[in-house]
Amino acid sequence: MLAENIKKLRKLKKLTQNDLAERLGVNRSAIGAYEEGRAEPRLSTLRLLSALFECSLDDLVLGNDDLSRELSDVKGKSLRVLPIVVDKDDQEQMSLVPIKASAGYAQGYGDVEFIRRLPHFKMPFIELSANRSYRVFQIKGDSMLPVSPGSYIMCEYIPDWNEIRSDDCYVVVTREDGVVYKRLINRLRENNTLLLKSDNILYEPYSISASNILEIWKAKGFVSFRLPDANEGLNSIRHVSEVLREIREDVRSIRQKTQD
Repeated sequence: MLAENIKKLRKLKKLTQNDLAERLGVNRSAIGAYEEGRAEPRLSTLRLLSALFECSLDDLVLGNDDLSRELSDVKGKSLRVLPIVVDKDDQEQMSLVPIKASAGYAQGYGDVEFIRRLPHFKMPFIELSANRSYRVFQIKGDSMLPVSPGSYIMCEYIPDWNEIRSDDCYVVVTREDGVVYKRLINRLRENNTLLLKSDNILYEPYSISASNILEIWKAKGFVSFRLPDANEGLNSIRHVSEVLREIREDVRSIRQKTQD
């Protein structure tokens, strides 16, 4: 079934065996072996094939009448396709999505060639498990201060959106707004939406529908090359104190009006 599907989907894409081999980074003879059932692709190659052919791994391996692209569901019952880059030892590499590439990521997130062109590397941190998929997103704007604009957010891929924990930070890839970094409130079971909150109180929270979401990545840590100013912490404390003072004055004014 797998051999037949690879051959069928290759022809539907109007690709020669050479074309497919170049896309996958393997020899043409390997494609012939896959299609004749003399060899089976590695898992990393299967994932690249499913991304290229725009189908789930289940459909690629087990077959489906139309093999058409399936919409991602909230629970992730249909395996979400995640193109990755591997090294010569078949070890997954972490891809970096810089600010200049974030605008095109919402269109290219499932494109093997787009992901392959991104910078990629191996992170040495023991906090990042070897059996998970990670990606780094560079953020812009000041909505998540004190995480500064230009910071790099290290993220773990979340295939099942029901795993989202309210008030944790995530990178959300959306159809309409591209890549956004926010604190999430999970309302998927209630009304099929997520509430996106900023840590900067100047930004209002807003909701998005699950149908607007392409990918979700849980923030695990960040790297910033903007060192804090010596007075930054003091200025933040002063700002909070000023806001609290204004709130107290508003409350005092309301009490006076109700007593008059």
